[in-house]
Amino acid sequence: MGRRVNKKKNKKAMLNIFRKGDDSTNKFEKLVLGAIALVITFIIVSTVSGISALMKVGSKSMISSIDVSSNEPVNILLLGMDIGDPKQVDNASIKRTDTIMVLNYNPTNKKLTVVSIPRDTLININGRNAKINAAYAIGGYSKIKSEAENMLDIKINYIAKIDYNAFREIIDALGGIEMKIERNMIYDDEGQNLHINFKVGETVTLDGKKAEEFFRWRKNNDGSGFANGDLDRIENQQKFIAKVVDKCTSPLMLFRVSSIMSALGDNIETNMSSTKILSYGLKFMNIKKENMIMITAAGTPKTINGESFLIFDKNANKDILSSLSSASTTKNVSANKSKDEIRIKILNATKTNGLAAKAMEELNNAGYTKIDTGNIELTDKSILLSNDSDKLNTIKQDLNIKNSDKKENKAEYNDYDVIIILGKDFKTFGK
Repeated sequence: MGRRVNKKKNKKAMLNIFRKGDDSTNKFEKLVLGAIALVITFIIVSTVSGISALMKVGSKSMISSIDVSSNEPVNILLLGMDIGDPKQVDNASIKRTDTIMVLNYNPTNKKLTVVSIPRDTLININGRNAKINAAYAIGGYSKIKSEAENMLDIKINYIAKIDYNAFREIIDALGGIEMKIERNMIYDDEGQNLHINFKVGETVTLDGKKAEEFFRWRKNNDGSGFANGDLDRIENQQKFIAKVVDKCTSPLMLFRVSSIMSALGDNIETNMSSTKILSYGLKFMNIKKENMIMITAAGTPKTINGESFLIFDKNANKDILSSLSSASTTKNVSANKSKDEIRIKILNATKTNGLAAKAMEELNNAGYTKIDTGNIELTDKSILLSNDSDKLNTIKQDLNIKNSDKKENKAEYNDYDVIIILGKDFKTFGK
């Protein structure tokens, strides 16, 4: 009898232990779930806040983009601006493109190719020799875009311009970048209030200001520095960019989403929409290290009239050109081949005589042959009208008009694939 009572007591004791264990487990599970919910809430709030900041991105002065779908290759021209004249920091017209890169992303193989174009590369502007880093100051976005396109035999879809203020804020938003210093980097320029001081062998966490110094350095006060000038500087920049990419792929970056987006929203000038920036940003963050290639457009150094240039050599760059060319979609290629089959009507809706003729000349030069012109009632906004999205997108690549809509069912439109209405805001790419 005593044994049975003891057995019952033991069973009750064991049940109490299990119950306590269950309660403890439940509390632990609730704690974990609460922590996860808190993290998710933080990420959502940060992302929403970041997207709100990103909505400020844009540019009224930049030329129209050539939009592509998410499953097509894309080319993004990235322009890093110098500070120009320190006494005229707000004068954008005298700033030059200190860094010129083309980002080519191919969604088929998920490869990102970053092509750096040396700023000393020779171009011709109005019959005179010039360096490509002067193209923006001379001819604006359309000029630097066309020079990059002609050099690499591609079409640029989007442009993003970043100055050093933006660069600093973005690096700060990332929490700094750790770099091992491979050479003494000691340079002072009182005129630009630039003071660089890094010692060989040290490992430094570069905040935005220090990262700018690292990025800009080419030579020391005593004249020593990169043996190959800007080419070695580009290589140094690419090492830094690789470190930035490594950090961006860290899961911890989720907690910095808001500050990164805010830095972009406040400082980037681009013709890419905020949704496109977010979409491509997420794609780039998921690229495997082996699928990211950074290369520099090769050329031959040459001194012309006492000025040093780099002469771009297409034969020496055939691998780059082939890689970029192979990323082109069949859809775009077939559309370009059929330009001479697209029937176009250009209607001048302004008081400017000859505007339709100028647009026709621009399209003729791009390969279109079936074009008629005419006039229509005045309007402020230019627009493309078509029911064929392929033909519409083809013309968007060659004419500086962003707005588009379906073609109305009018008798005078029936013989044409695309109707182009030139409003008061119309400007050719050449302007």
